[in-house]
Amino acid sequence: MILTNKIMNIASYIDHTVLAANATSDKIEKICREAKEYHFASVCINSCHVKECANLLKDSDVSVCTVVGFPLGAMSTKAKAYEALIAIEDGADEVDMVINIGWLKEGKDDKVLKDIQSVREASNDKLLKVIIETCLLTHDEKVRACSLAVKAGADYVKTSTGFSTGGATEEDIALMRKTVGPEIGVKASGGIHTYEEALGMIKNGATRIGASAGIAIVEGQNALQK
Repeated sequence: MILTNKIMNIASYIDHTVLAANATSDKIEKICREAKEYHFASVCINSCHVKECANLLKDSDVSVCTVVGFPLGAMSTKAKAYEALIAIEDGADEVDMVINIGWLKEGKDDKVLKDIQSVREASNDKLLKVIIETCLLTHDEKVRACSLAVKAGADYVKTSTGFSTGGATEEDIALMRKTVGPEIGVKASGGIHTYEEALGMIKNGATRIGASAGIAIVEGQNALQK
């Protein structure tokens, strides 16, 4: 198997993720330590852990990513924007927000757009990823969701929360990449456990991988390269 230098460094694609409700400080400290050791792109955690992670990761090359409106996306736009604002104040470098899926399915695109724009404004110049929850959407809804995210100024579109009925697929990644074009990031998240699965997402256009199995993914790559 011949890989490009970019794909060879798969750790740099990974958001090392712990979003479980029962995550303790010991778990947060552990994932930060692992992220620094493996040089992952970020740790992705709930917003109550942002300050702790920002302190643990200072002077490292690992970003602090948090989630907003997670996992349902069905809270008020003002609440999402405020959650993003507080997270940034606490030290978040990246924000992954969930769209209002009900509004999208009802065709209330203006409300979906405003929802994303409000978080975009609250996040200022920080990286914004928009979770569209692909498993709940039709083909056309996925296209509309991605297009609205781009229009609102998002930096990335993201497949899934990992808390719904399905996760990332290569077909959805390819569709999202085709929709947003080459300049917007695409994050594959949900159900990615192996190096082969992560590589398949990257080959179809993913530029970031959200996974709780980041170490297994990297170790799988290392095994193939030996």
